Amino acid sequence: MNDLFVYTLRLGDDALISAQRTAEWIAAAPQLEEDVALGNIGLDQLGQARSLLQYAGSLDGRTEDDLAYFRDEREFLNAQLCELPNGDFGFAMARLLYFATYQHLLYDELRSSADETLAGVAGKAVKEVAYHVDHAMQWVLRLGDGTEESHRRMQAGLDALWPYTAELFESDPLVQRLPVAVDPSTLHDAWLERVLAVIDESTCERPSSSYQHTGGRLGRHTEHMGYLLAELQHVARSHPGATW
Repeated sequence: MNDLFVYTLRLGDDALISAQRTAEWIAAAPQLEEDVALGNIGLDQLGQARSLLQYAGSLDGRTEDDLAYFRDEREFLNAQLCELPNGDFGFAMARLLYFATYQHLLYDELRSSADETLAGVAGKAVKEVAYHVDHAMQWVLRLGDGTEESHRRMQAGLDALWPYTAELFESDPLVQRLPVAVDPSTLHDAWLERVLAVIDESTCERPSSSYQHTGGRLGRHTEHMGYLLAELQHVARSHPGATW
């Protein structure tokens, strides 16, 4: 497959699957204001996904809907971090902190890409994701340095998701030979510095893990991905070709 298509698909799949998980919090968040905030974050992620999948489709002769609704699990190239079930609110905020910090660094670099479309998407997205990072940071600090129970849950979320973070920064020959791409391995040190600073301030312990999950970029996913796609794709697959 075309390198640019695959690279753009990776970014679009990350955003799409993350948007699906974020949207699950609407009407389920602990506060009304948080329903609105997470709804807006999910819409930001969905907008990024649409732009990226639309561009990927233009390189492959498919539409954004084809790519979102009519691919099977093994054809999705998102990081496994994005597809894990939400768990409790502390878990969700830990994921948002990890993923949004990565996205912010990525989009900031991608703004300088020689590919005008990728640079344009990144230029808009980096402003949106800056808010996502701040939102996650405020909640991690609030929960980590709150009650004994909120601290326990925040720590549990940070620990549970840590083994899925290294995949975000895996380099491979594709990104190394594609001049318009950002090699994610170059983002790791800055990501680690920012994330650990938040964790330290929250009074939580720094997570550690001897094992890191991988495979999402190659289409190998957790057992949760199939269920997520069944919900995401149900209407489009039940009524193929329908328009509203």
